[in-house]
Amino acid sequence: MEDKLKIKISIADRVYPLTILPSQEEGLRKAAKKIEAMIKQFEQNYAVRDKQDVLAMCALQFAAQVEQRGIDEENINTETIERLKALNELLVS
Repeated sequence: MEDKLKIKISIADRVYPLTILPSQEEGLRKAAKKIEAMIKQFEQNYAVRDKQDVLAMCALQFAAQVEQRGIDEENINTETIERLKALNELLVS
């Protein structure tokens, strides 16, 4: 088993100490950078009252991306199944 790693991640001017597996570090640091970039974008483009509003919008945007990916994959899977059925019909005929 891998040893745990203690890191600090900064998001919205707050530091969060985390204990993670070394294999998780890169993903967490990339995610924090994306969140920081998104925070900056929201603050520049919209009249934001406080960090809570910005963080809520970041969470919504990331969750929407995950959900959309799932919907897209489901549509691709359905389309693939339909194509395979059509090919099977051609082979059986």
